[in-house]
Amino acid sequence: MLKHVQHDTWKFMAILTDNISIKTIIGLGSAISGDVHADGFIRIEGDIDGNLESTGHIDIGHESRINGNITAKSAVVGGIVLGDIYAPEGIKLLSSAAVIGNISTKRLEIEENVIFHGHCIALKNEDEFAKASEEFSNALTIRSRVASKAM
Repeated sequence: MLKHVQHDTWKFMAILTDNISIKTIIGLGSAISGDVHADGFIRIEGDIDGNLESTGHIDIGHESRINGNITAKSAVVGGIVLGDIYAPEGIKLLSSAAVIGNISTKRLEIEENVIFHGHCIALKNEDEFAKASEEFSNALTIRSRVASKAM
């Protein structure tokens, strides 16, 4: 059984970091307005207008639309994300994905035809990743404060 799973490293990674079972499913045609916090593996097929946070893996289907930030151990994105993605264990953007936002991870895989507009931090070394993530976060905070004062 392990040989069958090894060819899909992202599913294999989820098996190593999470309970194998999907704990939360937001189905096709579902729409949530507000933040979603869940433990473990989450599968999204619907739409979320709010932030999405998990202690485990997040799998976003190709018809999903997320208008908010995503935080998880790892993530596979097939749909549209208008927001930042933070998943230190790894992020995979499928060919159907569109991400308008920033990405922070230690491991990044982007398939052909992906739309990505934003900044990316992808550093394998833990210390370098933490330092770069903090510096970028500080820069974003400064920019937002300057922009709000300019209004």
